[in-house]
Amino acid sequence: MQRRALVTGGCGFIGSNLSKKLVKKGWVVDIVDDMSNGHLELLDNSKIRVVPIDLLNLWYQQNKERPHDTILVIQGDFSHSFVLDNIKDKKYDIIFHQAAVPRVSYSVEFPSLTTEENLLKYVKLIESARGNVKRVVSASSSSVYGGAEDLPTLETAPKNPKSPYALQKSALEDFSKLFCELYDIDIVCLRYFNVFGPGQVAGSPYATAVASWCHAIKSGTQMRSDGDGSQTRDLCYVDNVVDANIKAANSEMVFAGKSYNICCGDRTSNREILNFLKEKYSKSKVVEAPWRAGDVMHTLGDWSSAKNDFGYNPMVKFWDGLNRTIEWWGLEDVNL
Repeated sequence: MQRRALVTGGCGFIGSNLSKKLVKKGWVVDIVDDMSNGHLELLDNSKIRVVPIDLLNLWYQQNKERPHDTILVIQGDFSHSFVLDNIKDKKYDIIFHQAAVPRVSYSVEFPSLTTEENLLKYVKLIESARGNVKRVVSASSSSVYGGAEDLPTLETAPKNPKSPYALQKSALEDFSKLFCELYDIDIVCLRYFNVFGPGQVAGSPYATAVASWCHAIKSGTQMRSDGDGSQTRDLCYVDNVVDANIKAANSEMVFAGKSYNICCGDRTSNREILNFLKEKYSKSKVVEAPWRAGDVMHTLGDWSSAKNDFGYNPMVKFWDGLNRTIEWWGLEDVNL
């Protein structure tokens, strides 16, 4: 029997990569995305049907069946009553919750608005899922650690969020654990570390420095270095994150709201990456900029719990992932 998935934020960077992989594995996939950070073109070769949320019920009436390899893209808010009713009607086996307003600076400027988007609407989602889906796989963030002192960082490290966004992700985890204790629902939270790869565009709220530098090379502008480039990151290629989501969804384990690091377990400095890109693209230039306020110096995660509990293993390491990302950007055609 085909498995049925709802992917919130499925037209975004991680959500689109996840949705395409699910379809390849034979899942029936519905996406719900308000398109604030989504792009239909990220679903590239997939067969899609785009339906405004207000026309959703009519669409279902007229399309009792659809090919399993066709993704239904519902354009609207994931907390809309039509979506929640679908969940209550047991239309899905698994919910992959990827939707968020992720920009840290935006959350600092608009804490109440982003709390509603990132937390209160999530509570509505998991409330509707009680007793109606097998599992919810929720995207969390390594930002909940707030710049951990111990590296590599274990999930048992104290949480110390430094922004409303990080606090919202931390509270999302807390609500998930509480709901698993109170209700008939199983939730697993995945703490992403610095995800990069194809589909991540510069200027996106999710964009890492890698995306910004690839864009600069492509457009002939300067690559920005914040500080002296000595900061290091546990950069995780998006295919690893997609694999973690699917393995967590397929696991027979009862997670009961547990959180896991999704990372590579190694770190690379900004300076190393910039030097590699400058050598590869001799016409590229770097402009120095001040350190970014609030930036942590180093991130490095321990993924052994995810390996032991549901078989996560980051197969794509950073430099291989960087070369794949360069290919996606079409930088091999750039005048060297």
